[in-house]
Amino acid sequence: MMTRTIFSGFGGQGVLSMGFTLANAAMLEGKYVTYLPSYGVEVRGGTANCTVVVSDEEIASPVASEPEFVVAMNQPSFNRFQNILSSGGLICVNASLVNTDAARSDIEVLSIPTSELAEKLGTIKVANMIMLGALIKGSSIISFDAMIKNLAELLGEGKAKLIKLNKEALEMGFNYVKE
Repeated sequence: MMTRTIFSGFGGQGVLSMGFTLANAAMLEGKYVTYLPSYGVEVRGGTANCTVVVSDEEIASPVASEPEFVVAMNQPSFNRFQNILSSGGLICVNASLVNTDAARSDIEVLSIPTSELAEKLGTIKVANMIMLGALIKGSSIISFDAMIKNLAELLGEGKAKLIKLNKEALEMGFNYVKE
């Protein structure tokens, strides 16, 4: 099975990091993965996005013209990427910043107030990990248990002191989504 996901938002929201973490977690599960970041001359606060394709078989193209999943951390990303989401697809939005009143009727919208939830953990910097936890629950692209188990390896030695906080953020997002 192949799944295509686009992560999008302002630079500085951890959008590329979110996609990179998912891609590496999927690789650690033995899946085939492509990760294609898209950022140009934008500065912090500009827009950024990345595409992650995860498959049980080799991947011919990293392009996701009709993704099954979209993460929109800001309004411009929601407006742009909901239009290419495949019918029946899931869009996860940062409800703290995104108004979904204009959402297409043929897609599922998962609204998570990631900014407010991150502030409860003491830093807005983990809003992306809260969203990643919610995406994992809503999509089942990868195993949440494997993500948590491999978190130290995924974050690397330089971020060892952030493992506990990132684990809490992932769990918060995962548990926010109802079955």
